[in-house]
Order: sequence, then structure tokens, then C-alpha cells
Amino acid sequence: MLDSSFLIWLYTFIKYLFRIYEGSLIIYILSSWFPISRDNFILKFLEDICEPYLKIFRKILPPVAMIDFSPIIAIIALGFIERIIYSIIFGVSLF
Repeated sequence: MLDSSFLIWLYTFIKYLFRIYEGSLIIYILSSWFPISRDNFILKFLEDICEPYLKIFRKILPPVAMIDFSPIIAIIALGFIERIIYSIIFGVSLF
């Protein structure tokens, strides 16, 4: 059995990775509301890491009347994935 302090460290590390990715998604989504050049290095980087994940949800839920709800579903799904990882690491039920 792994040491509990290692498991806590592992979960904390994974949790911070999820927070960084969620922040990246939010910045990428909000950047689409402003007239910013897409040639920007930061936006290109965000597009490279966010678009593959968002495309999964755009296939499931296409934009409705020029409004794209897929980012909301994508962020909610990240939360569920994080809970699943938590339950796997600590061996507890999800709810």
C-alpha cells in the first residue's frame, strides 16, 4: 500500500493540473469574445491545448443560435473526471 502522504501529494498535484487546464480553457473561451489577433503565441498555445478537448463536446452539442454551450459541458466534465481520479486514489465512493 502506498504511503498516505504520497497519495495526498499525488492528488494535490493532479488537482493543480486540473485547475491550470480549467483556467486555460476559461482564458481561451473568453478570448473569443474580444478582437484579438489569433497569431498571438499565447492564443495559439491555448488553442493547441484546448481545441482537441473542446471538439469532443462540440460533436455532442453543436452551437445553438451562434451560442456554443460545449465549453460549459467540458468544464463540468473536467470536474467529474477529477472526482473519479479522487475516488480511485483514495478508494472512496463518488457521492
